[in-house]
Order: sequence, then C-alpha cells, then structure tokens
Amino acid sequence: MSAPARFFYSWLLRLITPLYLLRLLLRSVREPLYRRDLMGRLAYGGQRAAKDCVWVHAVSLGETRAAEALINAMREMDPKMPLLLTHSTATGCEAGKNLLRPGDLQAWFPYDTPGAVKRFLRRHRPTVGVLMETEIWPNLMHQAHRWRVPMVLANARLSERSLRKAERWPSLSRAALGALDQTLAQTEDDAFRLRKAGARQVRVMGNLKFDMTPPPRLLARGLDWRQRVSRYVVVAASTRNGEEWPMLKAWMDLPAPRPLLLIVPRHPQRFDEVANLIVESGLRLRRRSEFTDVLPAVVDDVDVWLGDSVGELPMYYGMADVALLGGSFAPLGGQNLIEATACGCPLVMGPHTFNFAQAAQMAKAAGAAHRVQNIEEGVKAAVALAMDPRRNDWVERALSFAAAHRGASQRMADAALRQRNAGSRGTT
Repeated sequence: MSAPARFFYSWLLRLITPLYLLRLLLRSVREPLYRRDLMGRLAYGGQRAAKDCVWVHAVSLGETRAAEALINAMREMDPKMPLLLTHSTATGCEAGKNLLRPGDLQAWFPYDTPGAVKRFLRRHRPTVGVLMETEIWPNLMHQAHRWRVPMVLANARLSERSLRKAERWPSLSRAALGALDQTLAQTEDDAFRLRKAGARQVRVMGNLKFDMTPPPRLLARGLDWRQRVSRYVVVAASTRNGEEWPMLKAWMDLPAPRPLLLIVPRHPQRFDEVANLIVESGLRLRRRSEFTDVLPAVVDDVDVWLGDSVGELPMYYGMADVALLGGSFAPLGGQNLIEATACGCPLVMGPHTFNFAQAAQMAKAAGAAHRVQNIEEGVKAAVALAMDPRRNDWVERALSFAAAHRGASQRMADAALRQRNAGSRGTT
C-alpha cells in the first residue's frame, strides 16, 4: 500500500485499539478464552517460538481444521519442524491445541498495528509465514517484507464480493497481496480474482479441505447414535444468524410425524439464542450439553436437538441422514460443504455458496449435493432425500466426490517448505 494510506490505516487502528480490547472482553463473558493473554493480542510478553519455526496462521475453527492436513504434510517432509500456530478466535485456539507437539508454540495473532506486528516478528523470527485462505493484513505484510520473512497464502480464495471490496480500496489491498511470495489458490477462478486484486506468483493447488479426515472416533459415535434414534435425522450444519427461524417455521409446516431436526449453529456465542428460538417456535428441545458421550435411554422424544458443542460436527454428520448447508440460505456464501461429503452425508444447499463456488458446483455435478432456492424448498428436499430408498447411492457419491479431489496438502506443504528453504532473510 502507499505510505500515506498505510499511515492513516495504522493510526486508525491505534485509535480504536481500546475498542478492540473491549470487544474481546465482552466476548469473553460467553467465551472465557478471549480473556486469556489479552496483551498477547498486541504481542506484549509471552514465550518465544523455537528457532527456525514455521509459522501457520489459522484464524478460526474452519481454517484450523484445514491447516491440520497442511501441518501433517509438512511434518512428513520435515519431522523436526518446529511450529508456531496462531489464531484470532477462541474456537480456532481450542481446535489448534490438538495440532501441537513438544517444542511447538501456540499464540494469538497480532493486532495489525505496526508496533504489534513488529514485536511479534522480532520475538518469534519465523523462517516462513503461512496464512490460511484470506488472512491478508496490510501492516503484517509490510513488516514481514522489512523483516525478510517469506509469506505464503495457502488454500487461498477470493470471492467476487471480496474482489469488489478490494477494488474499492486498492491502496490497502494491492500492495498487501503483492507482498506475498506465493499465493496457492484453491481454483482457477480464485487465482484469476487474486491476480486481479494484486497477488503475484499465483498457482492453483486445490482445496486443503478435501484432505481433512473426519476423526474416526467422532464419526463412529455419530453412526452409533443414529442407530438409537427411531426417526430420520436431518442436520442443519453451521447455521448462521437469520437462517434458523425460517427453518423452524418450515419445519413446523411439515406433516407429522416429522424427522428429528438437529441444528448446529456456526458460532458458539449463539447457542443460547438459537435455543430460545426453538422454544419460542413451540417445538420441543433437547441440547447436546445436557448429556455426556452416552445417550440417555430416550433420545428422540423431542422435535429438535441443538448441537451446542464445539468440534463435534463430524459426529453430527455421522448421525444424520442428510444435511442442510448453513450459510447458504442467507447471502453469506455458505460454510464448508466438503466435510459433510467426507463423512458420507448427502447435502441440500441453498443459492448462496460463493465461498465454495467450485466445490458446490462439482458436488452438485457429482450427485453428492442438491441445490434449492430457499429454505422452505430445502426443508422439503432434505426430508424427501432422507426418506429416499436410494439414499445409499447419494452416500457413495458423496464419499467418492471427497476422495477424488485429495492431494492439495502435499502440494502446498512442498511449496511452503521450498519457500522456507530458499534462504533466511534476516532483518533490516
């Protein structure tokens, strides 16, 4: 970015730093992890990463799950690789704990002021930085260039909507994207938009989320629970604000006996809100948090289950006969549909899947997913598919679709480690 634009951007962030910290404190009321190491967000204090560490930034839960495949592939190529893993959200941090080995370090991603980023890079001195999907920050990229830390954007994607936003602020976006040493795009369309936005050295590598392996323990538990439920099960996976109420209304319009509806909100801070919506609708509610890993004797004596847990989505997919894709029934771009297919769960998706445009198109073409235009159609289609005697054909097509597109983790790991091995840059 131009020096004047970076100057004003940086001062704006400095001015609103107290509001940023206040927002974290407010979020910590529901998610206490946000209170942990608050000054670490500004890169004050904390441990130092191991020498010659590889830095991977996965902002939240979805990116952390995808990063697991990349990190595992890099460890195969370099078993002694020390890892610095950063996140911006509590859910990402919780999931990331499972990826650490002795000698690794987990930390908060630095707030994008020049001072915080400089302190972060000076303390940890990574040999390469790997940012997941869309995490490009102007001061980070500027300071990484000054400190000669090569930066790679892995599993990179850019929707048409995000491209339009970038084009409205070219002085903020073009230099930041242009400072990347490598951009490893998911699709040709993503690569085209990333180049148009200013990225250089763009290569198409596929989508890491195809390499995600559902945890066998969770998937097996879900399949076991499905056997204990006497009705068909429809999961609404990773739902977003504005989707649940129309879904509940459409569910109430179904003739009895209805299948069991399992709603899993995308954000944990909305669990209580969604529970209240279910109660207000007049439907009978049971919450996942009400029982342990062993189901009660009577489990399907209600209308709706609320999946108010984090990290158990593969279990819910295993339990379901069909999934409604959250984020796709409101103009939000859709959530990760690949995970459902890897679990063998057929999908019904709404019209808004621009975050996974090519994957959605390919899943539909492969017969692993069905598209509808609104939530009312989606509820009817999901129930019909759950009851369809040919559902097992959909399951096989979903599993085949997920398996056919694997391999991105090996390609991206090789590219990231080659960038690291190209030589340490030192400081200026």
